[in-house]
Amino acid sequence: MDDYQAALARMYDLQKFGIKLGLSSTESLLRRLGDPHLGLKCVHLAGTNGKGSVGAVLEASLLAAGIKTGFYTSPHLVRFEERFRLGGREIGPEKVLELAEAVWPAVDQREPPTFFEFVTAMALLWLAREGAELAIIETGLGGRLDATNLVRPLATVITNIGLEHQQYLGETYAAIAGEKAGIIKPGIPLAHGVSQPTARRVVEGRTAELGAPLRRLGRELRARRAADGSFGLRGRLWRLGDLRSSLVGRHQPGNAALALGVLEDLAEAGLTVGPEHLRQGLIAARWPGRLQQIPTGDGQPTLWLDGAHNLPAVRALMASLDLVRAGRAPLVLVLGIMADKEYPAMLELLLSAADAVVYTRPQYDRAAEPTALAAAAPAGGPPGEVEPDLGRALARAQALAGPQGGVLVTGSLFTVGEALARLGRG
Repeated sequence: MDDYQAALARMYDLQKFGIKLGLSSTESLLRRLGDPHLGLKCVHLAGTNGKGSVGAVLEASLLAAGIKTGFYTSPHLVRFEERFRLGGREIGPEKVLELAEAVWPAVDQREPPTFFEFVTAMALLWLAREGAELAIIETGLGGRLDATNLVRPLATVITNIGLEHQQYLGETYAAIAGEKAGIIKPGIPLAHGVSQPTARRVVEGRTAELGAPLRRLGRELRARRAADGSFGLRGRLWRLGDLRSSLVGRHQPGNAALALGVLEDLAEAGLTVGPEHLRQGLIAARWPGRLQQIPTGDGQPTLWLDGAHNLPAVRALMASLDLVRAGRAPLVLVLGIMADKEYPAMLELLLSAADAVVYTRPQYDRAAEPTALAAAAPAGGPPGEVEPDLGRALARAQALAGPQGGVLVTGSLFTVGEALARLGRG
């Protein structure tokens, strides 16, 4: 094992400490590192789904404006280095090794960090050292007690609220909204796309308490789709029409409107970014594994991947499924879902639009057994097969689909990430 793989293995060993919500460990760790986050200008993203898409559009737009932009996101699909980007480029293994060696001496073994806390400290140290002019920071879980919630943002975003991680965040939309609203800071503008009335009241109540300017999707921020697939956006300052995005899905104009709201706030804060940069950023944005089409040869079925890993993400996928089908039949699903997800409800939605399904699993300990997925399938659903090996599951689905059909790999980002690696697209 080389030095880099050994460093990764040591970090992954911190997963034995599980998920630990709270800021004290990260705060202490960052203090011993010289508080690199305190001088970092950033945008802080929270929400159940869509954080990555909004972040990708922001990143591409800011880069188009010539701003040295960093992006910290999780989880990664194929490579650990995907979590750290600067100037649109991933961090290199040598720099990961250097950062890990810088952070380990600051760890207090009486208060050992979790994997996410350690990696967050690495990211903030790296972005500060490299002189990022603006950093996009994505929460890992929730918001209020997430390790990223020590940053001092110029703008915040809550994309939406769904019932997820309820054992940590609460059982209701309102409870989960309260956790995610923890990223809201006094006087710092918030753009949000929260739709449930109870959750929205929590989020907007928090902005009122803290005097945080509010930009709501559907009110201050608007998106309108056209029949030809283009869309228009309207914010408080800018109006843009005839827009196109590299990111696929009927939900993407809404994500673009949230990005618009943030860019307007950043422009008012003094960054040299304008509506033309958003137009360029929408075309340049890349966010793998989310309604991503993989090129295939002649005589092969189309191949799509989407990391829909919870009910809200599955609903968004279903709303855009016609783009995946595109008149092709049959549509064969390759499904691998985590055991702690609401997979019976996810299956009911997904299988309603499929002609056949191959149940599989990624090589990850939280993955549900394919036989359990098959047993949970609703009565009257499409024919299904069980193939635990993801590579063989892909091959079987392509055979079932045939040259006129399509294959959709979905159910988890872990499934999609492993599929990308096996397809040589990582």
